[in-house]
Amino acid sequence: MSDTSILNRPLTSSMAHSLSVVVPMFNEEELAADLVFAVQDALQNYAFSWELIVVDDGSSDATWVHLNHAAKQVGAHVRLIRLLRNFKQTAAMQAGIDAARGDVIVTMDGDLQNDPKDIPALVEKLLAEDLDMVAGWRQKRQDGFWLRKLPSKIANRLIRNVSGLHFQDLGCSLKAFRASVLRQVRLYGEMHRFIPAWLATVTSPQRMAEVPVSHFPRTKGLSKYGLSRTFRVLLDLLSIHYFLRFGSRPGHFFGGLGSIVTGIGLLILTYLGILKFLGESIGNRPLMFLGFFAVVSGLQLLTTGVIAEILMRTYFDAGKFNSYHTLHTSNLKTNEGWHVVN
Repeated sequence: MSDTSILNRPLTSSMAHSLSVVVPMFNEEELAADLVFAVQDALQNYAFSWELIVVDDGSSDATWVHLNHAAKQVGAHVRLIRLLRNFKQTAAMQAGIDAARGDVIVTMDGDLQNDPKDIPALVEKLLAEDLDMVAGWRQKRQDGFWLRKLPSKIANRLIRNVSGLHFQDLGCSLKAFRASVLRQVRLYGEMHRFIPAWLATVTSPQRMAEVPVSHFPRTKGLSKYGLSRTFRVLLDLLSIHYFLRFGSRPGHFFGGLGSIVTGIGLLILTYLGILKFLGESIGNRPLMFLGFFAVVSGLQLLTTGVIAEILMRTYFDAGKFNSYHTLHTSNLKTNEGWHVVN
């Protein structure tokens, strides 16, 4: 599917939409302006209204200065958000999603290794096939093997095994989402790696797709990723496995585990009780202490399950809290600040 087929297409009732492109950046002063100009060039003739939202994730260099300079040159459809400190990529991405006003939201990295010219193709597939997410697949990835490709391969394999989603490149940040579905998921921690898995909790995996996209080597600045990311993925996978299976019913997890442990303890104590009835001494047997420990631990797990259920109900009933704080946000009315082809 051509990446320009949607650029000059006339509006139709089934395809008409507004687009928000969200880009988190951190210490990318050498690429900040280039990113703004690249997105502008790629979507200059886009047939639908669009906006670019760049989130400066508490950069300590001149990223914010360069973003402001570029935004003034390009137009009001470039909106900037500045976080008070470095809250990391997930929080920065959530800040951009919260500010986005489009029916379709596209996310991408700020290092220009993703090609903004791939955006129309992802959006067209999303709308034409009535999907909720279309992810990019970097088939010809232009990165070093040991520090980027190998950790990514390991992470993708682990995520596929845990989540059950058979995507080839879950780590690609270039993704198109139906905004109404994406807003049902709140991102925190380092959940940006697992967005497809989290979306699977609110929509069907059959409503997600993956398409090949371009990928370029980094030409400026320094990469923020390395082997340490793989170890963080391992820790995050424990959380995602729990939340995907028991996120809305933690009592089932703790209750089931508690029932098993308690049952084992009761079986041990019953066995020892029979031996005691037959006249054997059990007072100094380690098995007795194990039985009592198992029963007590099982009861604690059952109690934890009840508390977890209460906390989860409180979470769902309470308002949503942000994982970031902003220093500057370009706030506009719904009908302001869009790029529209004349």
